[in-house]
Amino acid sequence: MKPHALPVMLAMLWLPAAAQDAWVDEARRVAASVPPKLAAVLTAEIERGGPAHAIGVCREEAPTLARAASQETGWSVRRVSLRERNPKAVPDDWERAALEDFDRRAAAGEKPATLERAEIVQQPGGAVMRYMRALPVAELCTTCHGSAERIPAEVRARLAELYPQDRATGYTVGQIRGAMTISKPLR
Repeated sequence: MKPHALPVMLAMLWLPAAAQDAWVDEARRVAASVPPKLAAVLTAEIERGGPAHAIGVCREEAPTLARAASQETGWSVRRVSLRERNPKAVPDDWERAALEDFDRRAAAGEKPATLERAEIVQQPGGAVMRYMRALPVAELCTTCHGSAERIPAEVRARLAELYPQDRATGYTVGQIRGAMTISKPLR
């Protein structure tokens, strides 16, 4: 394996190192492709109509970008969080374990932007390649995900309207907000 590549845990499977590197590298590229596109859309929408306006766009555009990436790449792409805003962003058991591990590793001093996990998991339908990359909070994110003092009143009102069960606030720059999670059956 490449020195920068993370260890790939294989559940009852064996793959040559080159095959491990290839799928993990592909997964990294796919997972890294969505966040910059969403940030660009949000920045443009904030400039156009302010942060409260951008919430609705984020609500629609983030899943659209994930679906587009899924269709373009063949990977299932989504975002998850331990403190979700969107009820569809609840992690499954594997994702929850990875997010909890990311939090422990960040607390121990690892940089959140470098945290990732790749594993081939045996599931009822067969083996699945699973990959997650942590999503650290950027300055742009704190307008909607920051502390109560940081979030403008109109943004708080819009969040309460669209996400009455919102748990995704109180973050500071650099904390782990969630993760990009992708998967694909091993063939």
